[in-house]
Amino acid sequence: MRIVVLVSGTGSNLQAVIDAVASGGLGVEIAAVGADRPGTFGVERSAAAGLETFVVNFNDFATRAQWDAALLEAVAAYSPDYVVSSGFMRIVAPSFIDAFAGRYVNTHPALLPSFPGAHGVRDAMAYGVKVTGCTVHFADAGVDTGPIIAQTPVAVLPGDTEETLHERIKVAERELLITVLGELARP
Repeated sequence: MRIVVLVSGTGSNLQAVIDAVASGGLGVEIAAVGADRPGTFGVERSAAAGLETFVVNFNDFATRAQWDAALLEAVAAYSPDYVVSSGFMRIVAPSFIDAFAGRYVNTHPALLPSFPGAHGVRDAMAYGVKVTGCTVHFADAGVDTGPIIAQTPVAVLPGDTEETLHERIKVAERELLITVLGELARP
């Protein structure tokens, strides 16, 4: 199974996938890693691991439609079986969703459908939940919507800050993503 991973930041989930593939524990091929801006540590991690990388810099395009088209073209060039949005902080166009319908996998640091959007951990804490977690789902044209593949609960502990809770969620998210990719790779 060939995947393209999209990142916007440090790529900690990506590193877990790279490590699982390198150890033989995950039967996928990372065809490429793409980012929406230059200088991301996720791209640096990928290059250090010998993976092909690309950047479709959002700021290099006059219009959102031009960026959307360029991203679709860049990802499609690798003929992935699945595209993994792992900390990719851009909403993609409906044309991208259509091109990879049922094959665009997203991770989110909350138990969807609760607390969608860029601040899932902060929003869960503000609401006062005792349990939050992470979700891996097939992305659709909405924000953090689409069929849920799997979820892992994470308890909110007394004294948690947004940062401490988010770090525990990231650990669960990495494990869940590896499990989901492994299941998707099974014939």
